Amino acid sequence: MHDVLDELYRRWRAGEPVGLGTVVDTFSSAPRSPGAAMLVGTDDTVVGSVSGGCVEGAVYELAQRVVDDGTPVLQRYGVSDDDAFAVGLTCGGIIDVFVERIDRDSMPELPDLVDSVRAGRPVAVVTTVGHPDTDRLGGRMLVWPDRVSGSLGSARIDDAVTDDARGLLAGGRSGTLHYGPDGQRRGEGMAVFVNAFEPPPRMLVFGAIDFAAAMARMGGYLGYEVTVCDARPVFATRSRFPDAHEVVVDWPHRYLEAEAAAGRVDGRTVVTVLTHDPKFDVPVLEVALRLDLGYVGAMGSRRTHDDRMRRLREAGLTEAELKHLASPIGLDLGARTPEETAVSIAAEIIALRWGGGGRRLSDVDGRIHTTEPR
Repeated sequence: MHDVLDELYRRWRAGEPVGLGTVVDTFSSAPRSPGAAMLVGTDDTVVGSVSGGCVEGAVYELAQRVVDDGTPVLQRYGVSDDDAFAVGLTCGGIIDVFVERIDRDSMPELPDLVDSVRAGRPVAVVTTVGHPDTDRLGGRMLVWPDRVSGSLGSARIDDAVTDDARGLLAGGRSGTLHYGPDGQRRGEGMAVFVNAFEPPPRMLVFGAIDFAAAMARMGGYLGYEVTVCDARPVFATRSRFPDAHEVVVDWPHRYLEAEAAAGRVDGRTVVTVLTHDPKFDVPVLEVALRLDLGYVGAMGSRRTHDDRMRRLREAGLTEAELKHLASPIGLDLGARTPEETAVSIAAEIIALRWGGGGRRLSDVDGRIHTTEPR
């Protein structure tokens, strides 16, 4: 729902009902992750995607029917050798799509959701997508780390789902949970989809150089909230980094220490050190490598890398801590320009997150997509 939330809210405020199809579960090489959504308006317009084009036509027709009769539907789309190019996923995957009507009556809590997302407050939308009692389908509640709004039908269900939804929210993951009809943890029959909305992950780019400008553009494209930080005010300017969300003039290690102390970095945070100067990069790497971050990489030649590692060992970092440093930064793509180098770094970040090997897919057998980030 992330990609269509603004349009959904615009139509909700205008009093226009819409059909919303959301990917709630995936199997094998599914093209979109749980939470991917497609909005179908009464004016026949479409926003978003649930499969990158494979089954959009079928979901479109189903959403139109759901808007008319108001009955939500959980529909599975897959593929076999015989129907690969009919209504199916040509990639060979399977997706479950929950299609529902959204309007002011069915989702009165939408303004609370939008306010939380815009303010950067973590929140999860929990929707009943499977239940023996069809009247329970589409039941919804919002779950924040410290409060809950709405109900799925009983206190027992709400308590069980709230605990589990907060676990998914803390990990930044969306997914389907299964219970008995009244929330029994070992039961079957009830399925709820937890759509986790959390602040975007951060990318901290240290070193206000031309490579940093390209990295800021790439980070924003990948959905990161990008900060460029450098101690030199003549270089760390908004005009040089228009694609960064924030430009900070400070010593990198001091800035990172303050952000960590304030709880503004986490296991999804990416740190790229592009300074090429040991008086900047060694202190900030001392801090970064002792934090639980998603990625820490440092730019430099082989000679720079060897000197940097020597200095970090002299500063007291252990081999276990140094093992988390991506240096020299990026994958071997033969990159030369700042833009190509940013692609190389982004490729390494993606590969490490999803467990990819960085090889050409044409040279690799087996599954293309993995299902869980590392």
